[in-house]
Amino acid sequence: MDLNNFIFYGQNTIVDSLECYRQAGKIASSIREMTKKKDYIGKTLGEICEETEKEIQIRGGFPAFPVNVSLNEIAAHYTAEPNDQKTVKDGDVLKIDIGVHIDGYIADTAATICYNNDYHSLVKASENALNEGLKIAKNKSKSSDIGKAIENSIIKSGFIPIKNLSGHSLERYTIHAGKSIPNINSIGSFLLEADQAYAIEPFVTLKNGIGIVHEGKIANIFAVISRKPTKNRELDNFLNEIWNRFKSLPFALRWLMDKYDEKNARILLDNLKKKKNIHAYPILVEGKDMMVAQSEHTIIPRETFTEVITS
Repeated sequence: MDLNNFIFYGQNTIVDSLECYRQAGKIASSIREMTKKKDYIGKTLGEICEETEKEIQIRGGFPAFPVNVSLNEIAAHYTAEPNDQKTVKDGDVLKIDIGVHIDGYIADTAATICYNNDYHSLVKASENALNEGLKIAKNKSKSSDIGKAIENSIIKSGFIPIKNLSGHSLERYTIHAGKSIPNINSIGSFLLEADQAYAIEPFVTLKNGIGIVHEGKIANIFAVISRKPTKNRELDNFLNEIWNRFKSLPFALRWLMDKYDEKNARILLDNLKKKKNIHAYPILVEGKDMMVAQSEHTIIPRETFTEVITS
């Protein structure tokens, strides 16, 4: 796919932020539903990511982050490596997390596609928990009340929530904007605000799991966190190229293969990580390697109702 066409600041600016959110949500939801109808058994994770990201562009949006294709016990943050040959197998549980932005305004949505009869109820539990959370998510609702509704729904279904994963507020060009919406009944809380975007996303695992994720060894999603010059011309040029194309949004190594050799790009990324210009996001794995399901919508509470922009 051609990611040279990604547009961020100053070009094709659309003034109405709500309309941007709606457009992004419409694209994201249509692609999410498209993925749910596909049979990905035998497909590589690379093919799934490339196909899905290309579809985002065809429909008029831009990926807000690399499509996540997290299998089985991996809860989140796996995207395809360049020429990734890992395949989806019969019996797998595949989580597809999709982010779309229009002029920086982001819609974030996810679904779990199950190819194992033993785990259809797990997927259904995540969907039901999301719906219960959405019923509570209104202007001036407490975030803890949303978490309580999600947790109660999951436990009632015979599963447990992932305690250290949560939903989040969204801002322009910022996916995790500082406020977390828990998937459990929590002590700390804040009130949802009208016209602020939030992602609600329950993660559910089996009752014999521990309901906590840890960081895995793989980290193949990156984001610029500092533009401080490194005093190395090649590194600075590489950093500027990344910033000009992706700004603060996450990106994947494979998105750089149109201009860089893979080996050299990896070396440059590693050096920028060491200098703390770039952050790498490790995969998140259930603590006892139990299956995980995920469902997600992006909402914007209004004064008198809540708009689910990815419905």
